[in-house]
Amino acid sequence: MGPFNNKITSLFNIQYPIIQAGMIWASGWRLASAVSNAGGLGIIGAGSMYPEVLKEHIQKCKAATDKPFAVNLPLLYPDIDKHIQIIIDEKVPIVFTSAGNPKTWTGKLKEQGIIVVHVVSSSKFALKAQEAGCDAVVAEGFEAGGHNGREETTTLVLIPAVCNAVSIPVIAAGGIATGRQMLAAMVLGAAGVQVGSRFVATPEASSHINFKEAVVKAKEGDTQLSLKKLTPVRLIKNAFFDKVQLAENNCASLEELQQLLGRARAKKGMFEGDLEEGELEIGQVSAIINEIKPAAEVVNEIWSEYLSTLNDLK
Repeated sequence: MGPFNNKITSLFNIQYPIIQAGMIWASGWRLASAVSNAGGLGIIGAGSMYPEVLKEHIQKCKAATDKPFAVNLPLLYPDIDKHIQIIIDEKVPIVFTSAGNPKTWTGKLKEQGIIVVHVVSSSKFALKAQEAGCDAVVAEGFEAGGHNGREETTTLVLIPAVCNAVSIPVIAAGGIATGRQMLAAMVLGAAGVQVGSRFVATPEASSHINFKEAVVKAKEGDTQLSLKKLTPVRLIKNAFFDKVQLAENNCASLEELQQLLGRARAKKGMFEGDLEEGELEIGQVSAIINEIKPAAEVVNEIWSEYLSTLNDLK
């Protein structure tokens, strides 16, 4: 088989249409450069970084790979203009935006020659991203870890719906950790896949080893979408999760929930490794992730399983 080429590999100038998600407290320069070096697209997750930290990660990533990489930028980030300026100054080639209106920054980034992709959880928002001038969208299903769509549309339903709605390339996300799952997403019309949870269980992810081990141990039903009143987020069930459930069952106000969540709850869980009182964001697919292995191995395994499954179907 010759080199693979489709809308996503040519848009990003990468070898395989496998994109590593920009996850907070997991996706630093080590993970991003490892995935890019393996032929996928590595992403630095800016959501948990102060501007000067983001700058350092971009510079280290550039030193560690000569391949394209991206930055994931939650648009609701308080210091977003500083992040945007760093991305422009450091000549980051690709930006994935999420959580917010793509109209706000897409034009400015595109003026600088930056490729812009927006993460959506519905066809309606996919159309808005296309109208805003985005080059592609990530359609992320309900199975995904971390922040999630209120609609609860699963990947199997979301991907064909978004593919029918827009003409720009669609990247499937949510519940994808294997080559077979990748093939399923591509059959539904996606031109590439974004993989999150599988890359948390790698030595290169900046997450705490306790969290990585919790991901590997997770079984079906161990994660659940919660905090729907604030921003829906999929979490591993633990003592903190139980407190959230109790508060929600007692009809806690938004203020009470915000107080319970506090500021550094995600850092405490995923970065500092407090498995009881921390917020542990991971996808349903953690149930079939059984070992920690290098990011390059993950990319190669997904791709070779994708090809061999495709071949078996012929």
